[in-house]
Amino acid sequence: MIDLEKTLYDLCLPLVSHPQNLSVKTMASTEDNEILLYVYADDDDVARLIGRKGVIATALRQMMSIAARDEHKRLSVKFESYE
Repeated sequence: MIDLEKTLYDLCLPLVSHPQNLSVKTMASTEDNEILLYVYADDDDVARLIGRKGVIATALRQMMSIAARDEHKRLSVKFESYE
């Protein structure tokens, strides 16, 4: 079984300029087959994680959805800033 929080954290870590403020949390979902992952970071780091036209966020979501397929679950990734 893959630790999805750690996997997403490890993917985001080299992309941020303030790694001490980066955290990934799993939130409860209303559906049994869905996993919600929230990425919390500084405001400028969230912009960097989303990227221009959402290119980096889309790539992160695609990689994580492939990892979640082993568990036969749908995965949603949300980006939030501390500010």
